[in-house]
Amino acid sequence: MENNIVLYGASGHCKVIIDILQSNNQVIDAIIDDAPKINFILGLIILNSSEFHFSNTQNMILSIGNNKVRKKLASKLTANFVTAIHPKAIVSNDVIIGKGTVVMAGAIINPDAKIGSHCIVNTGAVVEHDCVVADFAHISPNASLAGGVFVGEGSQIGIGATVIQGIKIGKWVTVGAGSVIINDVPDFSVIVGNPGRIIKVNGNE
Repeated sequence: MENNIVLYGASGHCKVIIDILQSNNQVIDAIIDDAPKINFILGLIILNSSEFHFSNTQNMILSIGNNKVRKKLASKLTANFVTAIHPKAIVSNDVIIGKGTVVMAGAIINPDAKIGSHCIVNTGAVVEHDCVVADFAHISPNASLAGGVFVGEGSQIGIGATVIQGIKIGKWVTVGAGSVIINDVPDFSVIVGNPGRIIKVNGNE
């Protein structure tokens, strides 16, 4: 496991990643933020990013919950992005997980699932066999993806939502909390309810 990790973003999401790294006995080198509102987080000092010397060999995780902001930062930084997986997550040996992705406590990722880069698989989420989760997506706490689901880039599956097997969720989709998705969802849609219904289609990202 990598050590001397820099966390970029000092939010509540950062707190959860700190817990993951400390649970794995990994060393946090620094926590940085573009506009820190506090000086410390969980006892660790926060530095302004303008004062931090960036290196393309620096181990880093983008500890920011907003999918679009993570993508923007990832596109301009050249750090060595690393993953963080809580020791109480269950991750099959056959799973592929991209750089910068975080997997929280209680999450389950089953065989032949593929998780992209800079994703969040949050507390208690279930990603079943053969799912594909594209870059910058977020599977929220207690959300469940049945087998063979595809989740497009930047999409968020809300807390407690359920997606039945084989469904394709487009890119930059928002699935509302507790929704049940039984049909494919086009790009940029906002979908809520049981069964899910589209209430809005946003512009491109």
